[in-house]
Amino acid sequence: MVSAIIVAAGKGTRMGPNIDKLFLEVAGRPVVAHTWQCYAEVACVDEIVLVVREGMQTAFEELAAQYALDKPFRLVVGGAERQDSVWNGLQALKAATEIVAIHDGARPCTSETIIAATIAAARGVGAAVAAQPVTDTIKESIDGKVVERTLDRSRLWAVQTPQAFRVEVIRRALGLVRERGLQVTDDTAACELIGQPVKLVASVTPNPKVTVPADLPYVELLLKRGE
Repeated sequence: MVSAIIVAAGKGTRMGPNIDKLFLEVAGRPVVAHTWQCYAEVACVDEIVLVVREGMQTAFEELAAQYALDKPFRLVVGGAERQDSVWNGLQALKAATEIVAIHDGARPCTSETIIAATIAAARGVGAAVAAQPVTDTIKESIDGKVVERTLDRSRLWAVQTPQAFRVEVIRRALGLVRERGLQVTDDTAACELIGQPVKLVASVTPNPKVTVPADLPYVELLLKRGE
């Protein structure tokens, strides 16, 4: 069985005060509704767990009804940090789940192809992540004012979601993160702690995350092209 965890418990402070970026309308529906639809339409995903903020359960139930998102789903309350929300989602998976794909609620343009490819890679290796090679020249700075050195971009990848795992792998990895009191913003970083190889799956189509207001026009263009 394959499950998806959509992390939708954050508020996105970089959008500005009192703005919930997941419910901003883009291409005719809220951002998170597009993300949810991506997984509702992927044949290899059997169920969806949405990790949401306390008090938002009714809003998500209304989204499901409004947009006919009828693949089996459950709502789970998130934690203080993203990794805590992912952990809560993992605890809510059905016992039969073997592979889990973890996805940002604010990444609504993900293709069925990259979801299926990442899941397939995780089944073979244990962990996989959608990613794109870095094309910009990247500088390192210690103080944020002066360039320290130029990094070799041929070895650099920008990771995205989905990030997919065998369930026992990501539970063990995040369990160690919690045990050591560490913080990670990326689930595959937890795998590095336990020496788990992570397969890079090249994302050949745009897969942006809505982070700041300037992202919305580009995301809307991509979604309308997809339609």
